[in-house]
Parts: sequence; structure tokens; C-alpha cells
Amino acid sequence: MKKRFRITFNAPVTLCFVFLCFAATLLGQLTNGKTDRLLFMTYHSSLRSPMTYIRFFTHVLGHSGWQHFISNASYLLLLGPMLEEKHSSARLLEVILTAAFVTAVVNYILFPHIALCGASGVVFAFIMLTSFTGFRDGEIPVTFLLVAVIFIGQQVFEGLMVRDNISNLSHIVGGVVGSVLGYSLNRRS
Repeated sequence: MKKRFRITFNAPVTLCFVFLCFAATLLGQLTNGKTDRLLFMTYHSSLRSPMTYIRFFTHVLGHSGWQHFISNASYLLLLGPMLEEKHSSARLLEVILTAAFVTAVVNYILFPHIALCGASGVVFAFIMLTSFTGFRDGEIPVTFLLVAVIFIGQQVFEGLMVRDNISNLSHIVGGVVGSVLGYSLNRRS
């Protein structure tokens, strides 16, 4: 008897997040960036506006273009399912929301004239969280140290030496969020 293969929806939070990023990027392209400015980009706006707080979370959905989206989606789809299986869908959603909020607040405070969009902070949180998969209480995995040195070191170097439209600080902040959450989640389990 032949066994049939079927497609499974194996990582609901990861898949929904990537789909929402795709939809927001498409909408941004179709509206020539108007929806990005309204919904999918965080910037220094009035704290009296409810939209400021909404954008603290939704900025991770918008991307500056298809290359930006594809780069982030590749990492999200590569790392997300493993993290979702290990930590649960609810925990992964907490990681996404925490990374979004913390990167937005840091950007709001430290860079009042710079707008921020994209899931790069979430990607770096996933990267650092993944490096904690073999964690045991009282130990620091060598993989975590290497990932921290390579990825965070690269972001610090590029932030100081390269002038482009990439928010290296959001990568670093996302990495710190992933490290802290990776340590605490793995310590509990």
C-alpha cells in the first residue's frame, strides 16, 4: 500500500507571521509606501496617538521591498518551525511581540528622526534563541558564544563602519531579546 503525503500547517505562528509580512509588503508596494507610513513603520510620533502604540508592534510586518522581505522570511521560515516546536506557538508569539516592542521603543528613544520597519529584530531574536537549543542550567553553549560574536559583532562593526539604511541597532536589540528569552525559556524547561 502506498503511503500518501499530505501538506501540514506545522508552525502556525511562523507561517501566519510570514504571511502577514508578505501581505504588508505587498500593500506597501501597491500604495507606494502610504500603508507603511500609516501602519507598518515606527517613527517618532505623538505619544497621545493610539497609532504610535499600534506601530510599536506592527512595524515588524512592513518591509522596504521584496529583497528585504525575502531575506527576513527565509530566516523566519528556517528557524521559526524549530523554535515553535521546542517552545510552543504561544511562546514564539511572545518572542515576536517582545522583539517588536523593545526594538520600537529603543528606536523611538535613541533615534527620533529615523523610521524603522521590517522583521530583522525578530530574525535576530530567533537566531539567538536558536543558539540556546542545547542549553542546560549552569552552562553557556559554545554555539551561543559563537553566534553572539559573529552576528552581533558584525552588526556592531557595520553600525560603526557602514552607512546604509539598515538598522543595526534593531538587529542588536533583537539579538539581546532573543538571548534573554532563550536563557529564561530554556532555564524553565
